[in-house]
Amino acid sequence: MLEISKYNGTTDPNEHVTYYTCTIKGNDLEDDEIESVLLKKFEETLSNGAMIWYHNLPPNSIDSFAMLTDSFIKAHAGAIKFETRKLDLFKVKQKDNEMLREFVSRFQIEHMDLPPVADDWAIQAFTQGLNVRSSVASQQLKQNLIEYPAIT
Repeated sequence: MLEISKYNGTTDPNEHVTYYTCTIKGNDLEDDEIESVLLKKFEETLSNGAMIWYHNLPPNSIDSFAMLTDSFIKAHAGAIKFETRKLDLFKVKQKDNEMLREFVSRFQIEHMDLPPVADDWAIQAFTQGLNVRSSVASQQLKQNLIEYPAIT
């Protein structure tokens, strides 16, 4: 098995499960072996608080890898730093030479990569990200969004 970084409970559990699953499935296992290996080897990818969580699972409480990952993600959901990631949307800024259309597209891609963000936060992040020097259209769009925030 390839070396997998140990999960200690401080990063996004979804990313750990995805990386782990892809690594296991990339090991030329038979289809009927994958589920068993996923369950048996998962423990080896945990450390610190995540390992304690795993060892505190009640005996015979997990019937499938899907059940294990669901429980794991719920237990470590706090590690998904939502506030920090939400603020990442405010870091998306229109470049001086970037057309409005290009900025809108790039902003939407960044927005989709984050956990759900309330519309008012997204509008505020978008309007603050507009470069007022880039075009008159940007300025007009910013003004329209401020005046009519319910229309999105």
